[in-house]
Amino acid sequence: MTATDIELVDYDEAVSRFDPVLGIEVHVELGTATKMFDGAPNIFAAEPNTAITPTSLGLPGALPVVNRKAIEYAIRIGLALNCEIAENCRFARKQYFYPDLTKNFQTSQYDEPIAFDGWVDVELEDGEIVRVEIERAHMEEDAGKNTHVGGATGRIHGATHSQVDYNRAGVPLVEIVTRPIPDTKGRAPEVAAAYVRTLRDIFRALDVSEARMERGNVRADVNVSLRENAQAPLGTRTETKNVNSFRSIERTVRYEISRQAGLLDAGQEIIQETRHFHEDTGGTSSGRPKSDAEDYRYFPEPDLVPVAPSREWVEEIRSSLPELPAARRRRLLGEWGFTDLEMRDVINADALDLIEATVAAGASAQSARKWWMGELARIAKDRDIELAELAAAPAQIAELQGLVDAKKINDKIAKQVLTKVLDGQGDPAAIVESEGLAVVSDDSVLTGAVDQAIADNPDVVAKIQGGKVQAIGALIGPIMKATRGQADAGRVREIIMEKLGVS
Repeated sequence: MTATDIELVDYDEAVSRFDPVLGIEVHVELGTATKMFDGAPNIFAAEPNTAITPTSLGLPGALPVVNRKAIEYAIRIGLALNCEIAENCRFARKQYFYPDLTKNFQTSQYDEPIAFDGWVDVELEDGEIVRVEIERAHMEEDAGKNTHVGGATGRIHGATHSQVDYNRAGVPLVEIVTRPIPDTKGRAPEVAAAYVRTLRDIFRALDVSEARMERGNVRADVNVSLRENAQAPLGTRTETKNVNSFRSIERTVRYEISRQAGLLDAGQEIIQETRHFHEDTGGTSSGRPKSDAEDYRYFPEPDLVPVAPSREWVEEIRSSLPELPAARRRRLLGEWGFTDLEMRDVINADALDLIEATVAAGASAQSARKWWMGELARIAKDRDIELAELAAAPAQIAELQGLVDAKKINDKIAKQVLTKVLDGQGDPAAIVESEGLAVVSDDSVLTGAVDQAIADNPDVVAKIQGGKVQAIGALIGPIMKATRGQADAGRVREIIMEKLGVS
C-alpha cells in the first residue's frame, strides 16, 4: 500500500486515538498604495504585467526602498496581536527559484522579525475561548502569480503551458506564525477556522487590508501533525498551502487528521511536505518536500538598512489603534440586547458591520437584525452572493424600517419595496411615493371595501356575530386583496367590528 491509496480513518476515531497539533501561518496583503520596496501601484485586477517597475522585476541595478506605511501597518498588526515590537530588525534574502520570483530570492525577514511573542484569544461558536500563541509576525514581499493552462485542475501537473503575471510581485505582506496549538482534540478544524477568522476581522478593524480571502488578500498555510498523546513529542507535520476560505481550512484539517491516522495505522511514516487542498474533493495532495530554514540560505539583505522604529512612534501607533473586534462585539452585545446565540449568528453571517451601520442610520437593533438575518439573508443565499454584495445600503434599510414604524407601509409592502431597492429603482420613500404603495388608512376607502366583504361573506359574518371573533381574518383577507395589500389591517379590523357590533 502506498501513501496515495492509504485508507482514511474516520475523523472521530482518529481524534479519539491521536492527539492533533496545529500550526497556522497566515499571510495578509497590506493595503498600501504602493508595493513593499518600490513605487509600483499596489492594485488588484490590473492588466497583467502593468503594475510593475524594474524593482518589481528584480532587474539589474534596480534598488529597493522600504515602504514606511507598510512598516506602520506591520506594527499595528503586531500590537493588535499583543506582540513585542522589535527595536531593531532587518530584511533577509530567502533564496529559491520559481518562475513567479524573478530575482530568484524573496526579500523577507528571518531571524529578526518586526513583531514576536504575542497571543490572541479566539472565540469558538459555543463561546469557548482558545488562546493561540503567536511566535512571530514578519514582513516580506509577495511573489507573482502563475496561471497553469491546459490541464483539468488548474495546477502545473497536466498543464500544457504556464503564464506569469508579475503585478503581485512586491506587494507587501505580513506573515503571522503561531506556535504549536495543542489540546484542540476533536475541535481542531473549528479552532483553525476560527483563528483565521479572528485575524481577518482584526485586519479589517485595523484598516490595514481589505482582507478578502476570495481575492487572496488573506491566505493560510495549515500545518497538522499527530502524536499518540498530549505528553508525546510532536509528530511530523504537513503544510497545506494557500487555503483561502474558512470552510476549506476546516476541511483541510479534518482530511489531514484522517489521512495521517491512516498512514500511522498502516505503519508508514508521515513525510514533512507541502500539500495542496482540492475544493472539489475536500482532500489534499502532495506538493514538494518541505524545506527547512537552512535550505533557503538566508542572509541579510545588503541593499536595505535595518528597520529601527522609535519607541515614540510605536506608542503613537498603539494610541491610534481602533476598538478591536472582540471588545467591539462585547460592547454591541450589551447595547443591542441580543442573546449570545443571536450575536454568534450575526458574526457568522458577516452581518455585524451591516447591522451596526443600519442602527447608526436610525433603525432599532432588533429590526436591523430582522432584515439582515431574515429577508436579506434569504435573497443573498438565493443569488449565491455575500450579504455585503447586495445592492442595499444600511441607510436604505433603516429608511425602509422607518416607513414601517410610521405605518406608512406594512411588512408585506416593505418586502415589495425592498425588491425594488435591490433592483436599483431608488430609495424606499421615493419608491413608495412613485409607485403609490403607501398604506390606505382613509376610512372612506376602507369602509367601501369592508361593506363589500361583509356582503360577499354572510356565513363568515354569522360566525363573527355568533362569538367567533377570530373569523374576522376571513374578511380581512379579501379586503387586503382588493387594496393590493395596502389597507391598514388594524383599522380594517376596527371598522369590521364597528359594522358588526362586535366588541
